[in-house]
Amino acid sequence: MAARKFGVTVDEFAIGMGPKIYSRVSKKSGTRYSLRLLPIGGFVSMPGENGTSDDPNALCNKSVFQRMIVVFAGAFMNFILGIIVMTVIVSSSQVLGSTTIHGFADSAMSESTGLMIGDTIIKVGDERVYVANDLVYEIMRDGISPVDITVKRAGETVIVKDVRFPSYSESGILYAAADFYVFPEEKNVANVIKHSFYRSVSTIEMIWESLIDLITGRYGFEAVSGPVGVTQAISDTAKSGGIDGVLYLVVVITMNLGLFNLLPLPALDGGRLMFLIVEAVRRRPVDPELEAKIHAAGIIVLMLLMAFVTYKDISKLFV
Repeated sequence: MAARKFGVTVDEFAIGMGPKIYSRVSKKSGTRYSLRLLPIGGFVSMPGENGTSDDPNALCNKSVFQRMIVVFAGAFMNFILGIIVMTVIVSSSQVLGSTTIHGFADSAMSESTGLMIGDTIIKVGDERVYVANDLVYEIMRDGISPVDITVKRAGETVIVKDVRFPSYSESGILYAAADFYVFPEEKNVANVIKHSFYRSVSTIEMIWESLIDLITGRYGFEAVSGPVGVTQAISDTAKSGGIDGVLYLVVVITMNLGLFNLLPLPALDGGRLMFLIVEAVRRRPVDPELEAKIHAAGIIVLMLLMAFVTYKDISKLFV
C-alpha cells in the first residue's frame, strides 16, 4: 500500500516464503501475487531495493522520505495486525481486570509486606501499569526480588517499600507470581479499547525485554525458536489454551516479527532504515554496491542462524 501510494513498481507481493503454492499476475498492475510454502512472514519485491535500476518508478529513484515510509510500512503492519488480533481477544474475554486489589491468596507475601485490599496499583518498581495483564507481567518479571509498589490508597499516592511475592522456576528461569486478586472492570467499548491498547504495548515491551534478557544471559539460547519451534508451540497452546491462547501467540509472533525486523541489522528493514538515515544526514546515498554487499552478508548470517535454530528445534522433538 505504501509503495503503491508513492508510485513504486511492485514486482511481487507474497505471503509466506520459499516455493510458490499459488501465483497469479494482475493484468492491471503487472504485480505477481503469491502464496508460498513457509508461513514465516512475507515480502514485497520492488526494483531498486538493492542497487540502482533504470525503472523510473523503482524504489531507489524515490525520495529518501518516501523510501523510509515504504521500508517502515512492512514492520508497522505487523504491529497493526497484532493490535487487531488483541482487540479480538479482549472483546471475547469474559472479564477485564483492573489494577485495584480485591483480595489476597492465603498467606499472601504481598499482604504481609504492605499491600492492602482497595489499593490501586500504579507502578511496579519504575514501570507504570494500567490493566491487570501488564500488572501481572511486571510482577512476574521484577517481583523476583523485593520491589517498591506505588499505589493509590484512600485518595493518596503511597509507595510501599520492598513488597515481596512468591516465586517459581520454569525452564530454569525464575519468575514471580501475583498473590492477590483484582476487581473486574465494566466491559464497554472504552474499556475494550483501553485494554487492547495497553495489552498490546505490554506485549511489545515483553518482546523487547526478552531480547535484552537473551543478550544479557537471563535467557539461554535454548529459549530461541524458529518455524519448527513456533509450530510446536502453537500446537501445544491449542491443546492447553484453546483459541484465545492461539490468538495471543499470533499476537506475540507478529509483533515479534515487526520488532525484530526494525533492528538496525543488515538485510532487515531496520538496517535499510539506518542506511536511509545516513543518506538523509549526508545528503547523498551510501555506495549502492557496498550497501548491497552488506545486506547480502546479513542475509547469509540470518540464514545460518535460521538453519541452526531449526536444527535445535527439530532435535528437541526427539528428546
